Formats: sequence, structure tokens, C-alpha cells
Amino acid sequence: QVQLVESGGGLVQAGDSLRLSCTASGTFSRYNMGWFRQAPGKDREFVAAIARSGRNIYADTVKGRFTISRDNAKKTIYLQTNNLQPEDTAVYYCAADVNAILSSSPESRDYVYDYWGQGTQVTVSS
Repeated sequence: QVQLVESGGGLVQAGDSLRLSCTASGTFSRYNMGWFRQAPGKDREFVAAIARSGRNIYADTVKGRFTISRDNAKKTIYLQTNNLQPEDTAVYYCAADVNAILSSSPESRDYVYDYWGQGTQVTVSS
């Protein structure tokens, strides 16, 4: 069983920044990791992902504003969110694909992920 704990959410104004963190248990360096979000009344959507190799991908809606990174020594991934907008308001979840092979690509498909965190709320006021 892998545990994921997110933190860093909050209430900010449009244009502000937040850094979200997600700390995992287990053999973190072997996991592909992802960030997803779910706004009220909407489906969960992909935000960003980072593979074991460090390769990353982003949703078009956040490209250029958000940056995903990982620190294997701290078993943590980060999502630096800049220039936040009201449409970024959502619960942000991190997810782990614990069966990823070294050569695998980062994944935007949520069903690939095996474990999910409890989420952290990000609210952006206009």
C-alpha cells in the first residue's frame, strides 16, 4: 500500500502562485507520478505528469504556467503553479503509477495510476 499526502493548497487571488507538494511512501524513485484536479460539478482532469526518468508533460490549459518536478531523496513531487486564474480552482490530487518501467513515458490517463492522495484545495478569487 502506497500513501500519498498532498499539501500546499489555499485561497489566493488571480495572478498569485502556490507550490503544491505530494509526499509518497515506498520506493518513490520507481514511480511515475501525476497531478490531476477536479472542479465542482466537473470531471477530474489531467494537469501534469512526471516519469521516473524526469520527463514531463502538461495539459494545454496549464502549459507555461505550471511546473512539475520531483525530488527522489525527499520522495516528493511538486507542482509550482504561477499566474493562477479562477478557472484553476479545484481540488488537486497527486497519483502514483507504481508499476512504471524506467523507459516509460509520463501518463495523462488517470486509469494508469494505482494510488491517489486525498487532495488539496486550491481556490483562486478574481
